Amino acid sequence: MLETIRFYLREFVQEDWKAVHTYASQEIVSQYQPWGPNSPQETKRYITDVLQQQLEQPRTGFTFAIVWKGTDRVIGAGELSAIDSTNRSGEIGYILHPDYWGQGIASDLALVLLKFGFEERRLHRIEARCDPQNMGSQRVLEKAGMVKEGRLRQNLRMNNGWRDSLLYGILEDEWKW
Repeated sequence: MLETIRFYLREFVQEDWKAVHTYASQEIVSQYQPWGPNSPQETKRYITDVLQQQLEQPRTGFTFAIVWKGTDRVIGAGELSAIDSTNRSGEIGYILHPDYWGQGIASDLALVLLKFGFEERRLHRIEARCDPQNMGSQRVLEKAGMVKEGRLRQNLRMNNGWRDSLLYGILEDEWKW
């Protein structure tokens, strides 16, 4: 099981859409994303897409619910996606309910996702991307041992135009749990 002292990861189920919507509907949560704030229909469609991903063979992505221990409340999502088995590479991403920001949860989550990618999926390289304005996410990735490799210019279409992304990466021989 993918877990820490405070939370564990599990596959999403259809009923999780309500918990996801409590954060995906907030503007502050989606400020650096090309989606949102979500309507209930958009959140339900997201969960449907995640459930479809679970059926893929071979799987090219894993999107997990972050479940807070003790309450069993879904507080976010973590993913290992874009898995390329030929090149043994993938990408991590995460989103959290703002009630849980600033507590080191995203940093712990990034470490758990890297562990899953390197140890369970046997990847050679894992990368992550974030908005250059998102200082919190930059700190999370650096704390997880990822290296800033560069800037992708206007690679993501946002609601109000194009956005650059910072590219972070880590190789299996750099990984330390």
